Amino acid sequence: MQNNLLSAVETNWYSFVTSIIAFAILFFLARKRLGFGLRVIIGMGLGLVVGIIFQNLGYETKGITTFGSIYVNLIRMLVIPLVFILVLNSISSLTSLDYLRKIGFKTFAWFLGTTGVASIIGLLIALLFNPGSGIQQAVPEGFTAREIPTFSQVILDLVPSNPFNEAAQGKVVPVLIFALFLAVAIIKVGSKNAEAVKPVRDLIQSATQVMHQVVKFIIRLTPYGVFALIAGITAKYGWDTLQELGSVIVTSYVALIVHFVLVFGGLVLFVAKVNPIRFFRKIYPTIAVAFTTRSSYAVLPVNLEVITKRLHVSPRIASFVAPLGASVNFNGCGGIWPAIVAVFTAQVFGIDLSITDYIILVIVSIISSIGVAGVPGPAVISTTVVLTALGLPLEGIAIVAGVEALIDMGRTAVNATGTTVTSLLVANSEGEFDREAFNRDEDEEDIALNAV
Repeated sequence: MQNNLLSAVETNWYSFVTSIIAFAILFFLARKRLGFGLRVIIGMGLGLVVGIIFQNLGYETKGITTFGSIYVNLIRMLVIPLVFILVLNSISSLTSLDYLRKIGFKTFAWFLGTTGVASIIGLLIALLFNPGSGIQQAVPEGFTAREIPTFSQVILDLVPSNPFNEAAQGKVVPVLIFALFLAVAIIKVGSKNAEAVKPVRDLIQSATQVMHQVVKFIIRLTPYGVFALIAGITAKYGWDTLQELGSVIVTSYVALIVHFVLVFGGLVLFVAKVNPIRFFRKIYPTIAVAFTTRSSYAVLPVNLEVITKRLHVSPRIASFVAPLGASVNFNGCGGIWPAIVAVFTAQVFGIDLSITDYIILVIVSIISSIGVAGVPGPAVISTTVVLTALGLPLEGIAIVAGVEALIDMGRTAVNATGTTVTSLLVANSEGEFDREAFNRDEDEEDIALNAV
């Protein structure tokens, strides 16, 4: 027992020292004014190398993953106050409720439309790659399918009964709805007596500026957080897990990449009429943080900075679309993933799916992407809904559970990118996208992240 304790202390010490060395390298690069995006890439590369080494040596990465957890917690710390303040600031600055309805309709149309396309892509790629062909898997012992919340329960969970209690529990959607009610009330009162709401609007604007500064402080830690998170994930999942369900991983990432390049790139090029390569280069911080944190809420502060400072979308559009997208827009989790798991499950259990089943799959994916808003684990719930609708065994979810965390990285990156694309499309249609500023090459100066 004493030897085991000493071994654990030793490996944790190695982990801690390795983190310090990596952080020192990243800090040195920051002092040399190396670009933020490049530092994130270097942090990811360092994490990958360290994770592989630790996995091969059998060392624990608790010392490293602790730093990653601190980074994620700091970002999550911002989510509730940031959503509340920004939604208030965005909507209360409007002078017409008709404008709010218009941008709300456009936002939901893009969210649901791209989720439907994502589901079709996931279905086609899965049928092409046959990820369940030849696989015989036993269902893990003790597996219990997650219960699908009833429609009435979903609606009740979205309506805030106590906004402070909901905020304390980290429930974003009820807080967003509460902020929406307050903002609409400010608009209504302001339309009759502008002076009555002026102090409130001034307070909201001041709070928004303060929150933006706090966001900048934490975002500067991104290269360090990315290193720690990637190292932990790489060390945790060895080649055995990857080989066992490698076809599922490959199928998922091919579908995610196709959706990312063709759908998002096509919308940016043909609808917004901007260079997609420039667009993807500008939103790289969003992709990197989403990929490593695996949380749409955790990436929200970064995404807001990217949308407003790098893409030059107006803050009121960004403040409306981005928080909503973190709760509702699930191209990866609610579109691509359920389709792939459905085809995989059908193949593993020898069940034939018809054209009608495929149509039901796409429709249910779109509907469930709304129904899981605010529900923890949206990918699992969406997949459960789809499998249930098709009459497929829910054990399929358990079979792919071993690699879901690896795939979730790509799913979250697609989710966050979809929100960014929608912000650009809505802003472009409303004349609130500064195309001239977007086309400038001063990416690193647009977002103040170089200093540490």
